[in-house]
This record gives sequence, structure tokens and C-alpha cells, in this order.
Amino acid sequence: MLKKLVSCLFLAILLALPAKVAMAAEKRILVYGDSLSAGFGIAVRDSWPALLGQRLKAQGSAFVVANASISGETTAGGRTRFAAALSQFKPGVVILALGANDGLRGLPVPAMKENLQAMARQAKKAGARVLLVGMRLPPNYGPQYTRDFDAAYRDVARTEKLALLPFLLEPVALDSTAFQADGLHPTAAAQAKILDHVWGALKPLIG
Repeated sequence: MLKKLVSCLFLAILLALPAKVAMAAEKRILVYGDSLSAGFGIAVRDSWPALLGQRLKAQGSAFVVANASISGETTAGGRTRFAAALSQFKPGVVILALGANDGLRGLPVPAMKENLQAMARQAKKAGARVLLVGMRLPPNYGPQYTRDFDAAYRDVARTEKLALLPFLLEPVALDSTAFQADGLHPTAAAQAKILDHVWGALKPLIG
């Protein structure tokens, strides 16, 4: 009787192992941004989120990347679908990289801050760590607006105690050859530099 019980327990453990392995493999990093993260104008496999996934796999990390970025997305639009994205992907880490389109359209900075803060709070409530990724605007938007826009990311990061990468495009911003013809979207060749920049801020969150 004891031998049979031990055999049953051993079988139960064996059957449970694949589920545990699957759970480990489902540790996700959710990239939640706009065209700068969606791979606009280049092959998706060449975008920095795809390169991030490749790097994690090469390093044997349990994390995988889910990219829910949408070209043209604003913080308001992102906020409306964020709960569904959290429910679908159940991320351990969220890279929140929205706001560029708010700035380019001259949308109110207080509303942008409120949207970013709301999404950060949702992510934390769902148990995810958050890396907030900022953007900067050219000076033609006016000194007050550009200062307020830049400060919004710092304010949200400080208030919500988030990791902050102040400027996604910092390593390529001054290199005109790193951008496509529109002058806004980085080329495929620039994506590795952007990934290295993101990696420095992300690494402490994935241990």
C-alpha cells in the first residue's frame, strides 16, 4: 500500500513539472509604447523590443517579450486598452514608453501625466515592476511646453517610485543618419543602440 502511494505521489510530481516549467517561461516583459517601439518603417524583427527578446533568450533568461506598442498611440489611447493588455499578458515588468505623440500633437501635459500615472498604478496593482521611458521634444514647441513635457516623466517616476529612462532616443538623437526619411523614426541600424540604452535601465528590474 505504501509503495503504491509513493508511486502515485511520484507520478503526480512528474505531471506537475511541465506546468511549473511553463509558468517560468511565461515571465513577461510588456513593451507598451508607440511607433518608436512598434518598429515603424522597419521589419518588426529589427525593432529594439524584438532585439530585447533575442538578447534575453541568448542569455537564458526566463523572461520573454510581449510588444503591445501601436503606431500613433497617445497616452489617452494607451490608457483605454491598458487593463486588457495587463490581463492578457500578465507581465512581471512593464516598459511604459508613451507620450511622444501627446507632445507632437501639443496635447495638454497635465492630462498626459495623469494617464501615465494611472497606467503605472494599474501595473503596480497587477504586481508588475515599471520602467517609465520618456521622450523629449524639439525646441520649436516652445520653452515652457518642452520643459513641462520633460518634467512630466520625472514627476510621475518620483511620485510612483518608478525606474526612469528619461529619453528613449538619447544615444541616436544627434545623429541624422540614424533616422528614416521622416526624421522621426530610427532606422533598423539604430535599434541596437536604443536597446543597449534601454537595457541599462531595465536590467535591475529583471535581476
